Amino acid sequence: MPGETQAYNPPTLAEARARLEKAWRGEILAGAVYELIARRMSDRDASILRKMAEAEGSHRRRLEQRMTELDVPIPDPGSVKVPLWLRLQARIAPVDRLLAAREAAEDDEVGDLYRRSTGDPDTDRLLREIRHEERAHSLAVQEIRSGGAADQPVVDIPAAGAAPMPTSPAVERDPRARLDRIMKRERWHRSGGGWISGAIYGANDGLAAVFGIVAGVSGATGGSTFVLTAGIAGALASALSMATGAFLAERSETEVAQANVARERQEIAEHPDEEKEELSLFYQLKGIDRVTADSMAEQLSRRPDAMLQALASEEFGGVGDKGDPKQAAVAAGVSTGIGAIIPVIPFIFTTGTAAIVAAAIISLIAHFLVGAAKSLVTLRTWWAAGLEMTFAGVLVGGATYLVGLALPT
Repeated sequence: MPGETQAYNPPTLAEARARLEKAWRGEILAGAVYELIARRMSDRDASILRKMAEAEGSHRRRLEQRMTELDVPIPDPGSVKVPLWLRLQARIAPVDRLLAAREAAEDDEVGDLYRRSTGDPDTDRLLREIRHEERAHSLAVQEIRSGGAADQPVVDIPAAGAAPMPTSPAVERDPRARLDRIMKRERWHRSGGGWISGAIYGANDGLAAVFGIVAGVSGATGGSTFVLTAGIAGALASALSMATGAFLAERSETEVAQANVARERQEIAEHPDEEKEELSLFYQLKGIDRVTADSMAEQLSRRPDAMLQALASEEFGGVGDKGDPKQAAVAAGVSTGIGAIIPVIPFIFTTGTAAIVAAAIISLIAHFLVGAAKSLVTLRTWWAAGLEMTFAGVLVGGATYLVGLALPT
């Protein structure tokens, strides 16, 4: 009967104990990851994530209480470490992608760790309670990723009796606050470690391109001194091409953005009523009722600069925070040059078969390392990304070497 003391067989207790410890470790890790992500966000959204981190701490204490009841030793919390790779990803990867990963992790915890029965009614009851709160975390992450709605309060984060997080509907409905949130959200899509992610992809391009050149010329000449000449020329050409390409791309983006802003400013001056209606429609498409949207647009229209920022954000992603062309050029050029010179290094010291074999080995090792580094931005498993890049290097090197063998020398 419900409420009566039940005798549990050893396998049932073993499952409950294992699940409790796994959940306990997961709560500590989740709280630490939320804190790392919060450091890169605006004050408002960071406070949401920190509230979620506090809720994870509450879950941990409730799990510890049940573990004590079942005589499960509570490990040292210091033994739960955020993996170094995850720490690096939290600092480098785009914030929007990190939030998507946390949302997926919360859903996985709800679906696997907390939903399956352990056979212990009291443990199952505790896990069900935490499961509902973890689902609320997932919804909160969804709200942050989508930018929320100006006329809706923030999703409350339950934390075992804690008071709901305070919200301020008046502030949330203020057009300026809404504008700031939109602008912050748009910046997240452009954040991804900036020059770091550009450097990783530059090294990837330089390494792959020059490895193909070295392999092809090695096949055609048997690893002669021509490989060194071709490799250095290829590395230099790749670095300069990537640097100039990155510089022109960033400058073009900035020029286009400036032209768009200038045109939008002119339209506000010449057709204020039409632009005000346009802004209201943008807000209505986001789910805001017409009266509120009209009111927001009307208030913003009294401050032309604020209205310009709002329209620019809705139409083409904002008025500032574009990339630095010089920084992009240096990052792309230097990283491409470093990646490109790797396959050439053995031919600086020797030639022939020994140089070919050495170039293949160090190039494939470099392919793996660059592929693993890309996972800092893509959030893929590092070894899977590394192996994929290595396999691509084998294909490129093998194909170009065979082409070189077939070419006349």
